[in-house]
Amino acid sequence: MSNAYLAALERELDEITCSHAASDSEFFNIFAYHLGRTDAQGNPAPSDTGKRIRPLLCLWACEAAGGNWRAAIPAAAAIELIHNFSLIHDDIEDDSAERRGRATVWKIWGLAQGINAGDAMFVLAHLALDRLATPTLSLERYVEIHSVFDQATLKLTQGQYLDIAFERADQVTLEHYFEMVRGKTAALLAAACEIGARVATTDEKIIRAFAAYGENLGIAFQIADDVLGLWGDPALTGKSTRTDLESRKKSYPVLAAMQSEAGDELRALYAEPNWGEADFRRVERILRETGARALSTQQAESFAARALDALNATGLGNDAVARLRELAIQVVHREK
Repeated sequence: MSNAYLAALERELDEITCSHAASDSEFFNIFAYHLGRTDAQGNPAPSDTGKRIRPLLCLWACEAAGGNWRAAIPAAAAIELIHNFSLIHDDIEDDSAERRGRATVWKIWGLAQGINAGDAMFVLAHLALDRLATPTLSLERYVEIHSVFDQATLKLTQGQYLDIAFERADQVTLEHYFEMVRGKTAALLAAACEIGARVATTDEKIIRAFAAYGENLGIAFQIADDVLGLWGDPALTGKSTRTDLESRKKSYPVLAAMQSEAGDELRALYAEPNWGEADFRRVERILRETGARALSTQQAESFAARALDALNATGLGNDAVARLRELAIQVVHREK
């Protein structure tokens, strides 16, 4: 279903990175490695490139709104690059040694080069978006798209700020969680859909509906991701089901459990710096007995339903709309 879109996206990413860094340079290889093209030595070694959900949303929204999806390729590439800028820095901020089963950029090239690579990826994203300028796209729409892109990036970093702040905060509520997720995860998905729609149409009602679809999909996606972090198959997710507990991540299931009668016990455990096996088992028991998994899945389904409502509000019906509808249904029950 997505092969043609992904092939065009990969070509665009190659053109952008190759045009701004010599393909045989160590600098270029950091990008190629992180994007899943090569190993750390620069040898071709295709690996897991991630879901590419954000650029696909941009292309599908463009097509769903009546545009030629190929016209949105530069924007889709920019969205994927800004997402990867955030991942490179996120790995440093979280002290993560692995991503998608491989060593992270900073673990191989060091903290300084990791920060620099993330900065460069940020700039490449904007250079990619510059390629969207064509005679068929008015200057006004081009400026609007740039503004949406930059505002989403700022929201992303604000969401990351909150996520980091939560690590030290004693009192984090579900309201705080949603504020964080709307920035860190949902903002870029909303922007991907809005930008794709803006390439295709000037109808603000349709554009706003696609943005709402993306935001609600993003929240559903993050809650489902939190569920996978605690109960997913490590062979599929690439991480242990205890990784989020070890870092005391205040995910949706944990915060939902903290609102139950067992909340005080769970908060006390989360305040302890060192856990033994018995502590992990106590937390897992609390999550199980409070029904945190089912509550989280229900909440994810609720936001997926809101995404579908927004999609229906466009009044559009074509193959791309059908793909977006299918994605909203699948995102809650995915396995990785």
